[in-house]
Amino acid sequence: MFSALRGLTLRGRSFLAAGIASAVCALILGENDLLRVAVLLILLPILSSLAVARTRYLMSCRRTLSPDRVPAGKPVKVTLTVENTSRLPTGVLLLEEQLPYALGSRPRFVLDRLWSRQSARVSYQARADVRGHYQLGPLQVRVTDPFGLCALNKSFTGTERLSVIPAAKPLPAVQLTGQRQGTGDNRGRTAAVHGEDDAATREYRIGDDLRKVHWKSTARVGALMVRREEQPWHSRASLLLDTRAIGHRGDGPGSSFEWSVSAVASMAVHLYGRGYTLKTVTDIGTEVETSRHSTDGPLMDLLAGARLSHQRHFTDGVTRLRKHGGDGVLIAVLGLLDDEAAAELANLSQGGRPCAALLLDTTTWTRQAGETEMVATREAYDLSVQLLRGAGWKVVEAGHGDPLEKLWRQVTTWSGRGGSTLELPTASGIEGPR
Repeated sequence: MFSALRGLTLRGRSFLAAGIASAVCALILGENDLLRVAVLLILLPILSSLAVARTRYLMSCRRTLSPDRVPAGKPVKVTLTVENTSRLPTGVLLLEEQLPYALGSRPRFVLDRLWSRQSARVSYQARADVRGHYQLGPLQVRVTDPFGLCALNKSFTGTERLSVIPAAKPLPAVQLTGQRQGTGDNRGRTAAVHGEDDAATREYRIGDDLRKVHWKSTARVGALMVRREEQPWHSRASLLLDTRAIGHRGDGPGSSFEWSVSAVASMAVHLYGRGYTLKTVTDIGTEVETSRHSTDGPLMDLLAGARLSHQRHFTDGVTRLRKHGGDGVLIAVLGLLDDEAAAELANLSQGGRPCAALLLDTTTWTRQAGETEMVATREAYDLSVQLLRGAGWKVVEAGHGDPLEKLWRQVTTWSGRGGSTLELPTASGIEGPR
């Protein structure tokens, strides 16, 4: 009863106040007719509140997002389908969608009466300039009485998650330094120059399928020769994202951390589109693997929800990267490093694994800092550059405002130890008999 009275509109409260005032005057003056009017003015909003409180609309709501993942700054279309599943018709309904503040103002819609099993569809657009996971809903329905004396809000329970992913910039197609991994008979094989038979056969081994015997080569060599199995080569790369709060500077969308997330997203989309198998790891050990046989949805969800961590070093991330051995070229987007963090990363290049780093000069993201702090930060930055380069890393210094396309070319055009360049194919392919 009291919850229903809290839903009285301004008109309903005015009726109630006028009724109470009329009742007091009627008792003082002894006017029975005025008392009847007072009773009517008091009962009307009370009965309206009870009627609205007892209203039980059976309704369903479906929410559709197009698309369900949208880059930051791009709009998403949300479609709401409301259906009256009861046998009774509804009155005029006022719908209000609950949205986070970052997605803009709450959209409102007015629906005419819905008959039994009738549905209505409305849509709106939302846009977020900051990446993240946002909850859409629940949808609130405002139920009123015919006189407009009482209005109550009732909510659906269903919600939907919108993933606002970092905007990925297009990168130039360059040949990336790395490794190719695969299994099969022709692993490590080089193509011969004497023709198809020499390049595609090997000696017979016990247990080989006799249907693979290559009779022309057998007759020429004088021993059983079988065809080699086709070898799938997988282009592999690993991406490391530095989420340590002590390694980044700046606030909001213009911070070095947001630049790092956007850079990793751009690299991931570029490499995934060229058929690479990717492993994306953060300093806290969060890992997502994406291949040409899967979608990039989990990877984008990881980057959309990336937050600054309280880690000081890369122990968990380095453990993840070493778990399965060398996974092709490693590209890291790093903030400010101290001696221990730089030493942890330097060890990843052992064994000849190609490693490259976009090392952010965070002093260019700092607007208000003392001269002493700037000098200390710059010294730590120069020292980390020397440590990584001394361990065989390719280090590209990145400052605020540097175009990512230019930095990407610098990362992907380098030679490893001894000046030898390990080339990774531009896309996954099948290398077999020629």
